[in-house]
Amino acid sequence: MHRAPLLRVALATLCAAALNACSSSTSSTPAASSQAPLRRAIASDSGEAHLTNLVQLTDGGENAEAYFSADGKYITFQSTRDGRSCDQQYTMRADGSELRKVSVGGKTTCGWFLPGSERLFFSATHHADSACPPKLDPSAGYVWGIDKYDFYTVDRDGKNLKRLTNYGVYTAEGILSPDGKRIVFTSLKDGDLDIYTMNVDGTDVKRLTTTPGYDGGPWWSPDGTKIVYRAWHYDNAQDLKAYQDLLKRGMIRPNRMELFVMNADGSDQRQITNLGGANFGPSWTPKGDRIIFSSNHKNPRSRNFDLYTVKLDGTGLEQITFNPEFDGFPMFSPDGKKIIFASNRGATKQGETNLFVAEWKN
Repeated sequence: MHRAPLLRVALATLCAAALNACSSSTSSTPAASSQAPLRRAIASDSGEAHLTNLVQLTDGGENAEAYFSADGKYITFQSTRDGRSCDQQYTMRADGSELRKVSVGGKTTCGWFLPGSERLFFSATHHADSACPPKLDPSAGYVWGIDKYDFYTVDRDGKNLKRLTNYGVYTAEGILSPDGKRIVFTSLKDGDLDIYTMNVDGTDVKRLTTTPGYDGGPWWSPDGTKIVYRAWHYDNAQDLKAYQDLLKRGMIRPNRMELFVMNADGSDQRQITNLGGANFGPSWTPKGDRIIFSSNHKNPRSRNFDLYTVKLDGTGLEQITFNPEFDGFPMFSPDGKKIIFASNRGATKQGETNLFVAEWKN
């Protein structure tokens, strides 16, 4: 979850409130947009040798965390389009057509398709309040809000919305395992931001991380044997207390994060980057031998995030994007031929973030 303005979503990605603690809800089916898909061809920036035939899929608002269905035919993403003050969840075909809003209020994040592509899950806050969560106290500086998300499932056309988890605290950043059986996610349910897995029906919840500090943004490897994630663990009591005090106020400060990898059962947790700055939004290259992620390590005080790849041992760092604005939330298509990501490039208004898809050239 998260952007700068995009950083708000970009580092919320990290990867939502009149149904008051409902266990399920059904809303009228939103009509698919009849507007022709944008599909605006744009030039890659100098140095972006891996990206060819770059196409812009959205135009306006903040659009981010766009992820393919397993068959590659659909995309789900979150957006503040149409003047919304916080994110709602949308689906569309991979070419940008048949756009639909599938959420019902509050704030949403981190959508993902279930097997078969007819249904998806995402996190939302509408059980707490149908309105957007309150704005954060600006005196706290740059922080992310840890809103009271829980998981919901819904049909791709917006029908049959059902609540999947009932923790009433931040529970988001969900990714489906390659075999379609389990979800890995981040939750505050045990008092710290840790990583868990559960069956797709919400049963058999297992906690994978226990080190104090933020652990989040988990993503399964293509073979389902490993999980990459972002984390920051504190090496002194003062910094840890500052993190915990901020967490009690429903906030974290995401200015420092590195990438870690662990086995799918939580064993063999190890740090793979030591770049400085904020490194987040990791996923995997198609062969599973490299991690692709977003980072501002070249200038940690800036909002310029670029995409990079790195080997699992932390070597072989390669910069993928070179736009002077934000690039983040990368995901490869199921066939490994395309990559989708969010970017501030080409924005017509400050803070505008759009979705882009490109053919991947090795």
